[in-house]
Amino acid sequence: MSDNKKEISITVELDDNNVPEKIDWNATDKEGEGIANCKAMFLSMWDPKKQDTLRLDLWTKEMTKDEMKIFFHQTLVTMADTLENATEEEGMAEDMRDFTAYFADKMEILDS
Repeated sequence: MSDNKKEISITVELDDNNVPEKIDWNATDKEGEGIANCKAMFLSMWDPKKQDTLRLDLWTKEMTKDEMKIFFHQTLVTMADTLENATEEEGMAEDMRDFTAYFADKMEILDS
């Protein structure tokens, strides 16, 4: 087994109602120095024993609806790329990309 390890840390500051106010993260191989801030995150982890996905979806009070729409769109695009890279399911990945174009149109966001 390899001794090569990477570490990712996430710190979430909550208000009195447990609503995220600040999300900071760092990683051992992140570009740039120090802790980075973000307004939203989706974290999905596969549990092989339960054959189920564990999810953690967080966003801060400052995350606007327009930013969330763009965040969703970009996440869906990267999910299509990951599906294709992990499974070689080119057709389904392309179908997902078609949906992301539809999503961007319906949400009235620009594909950047």
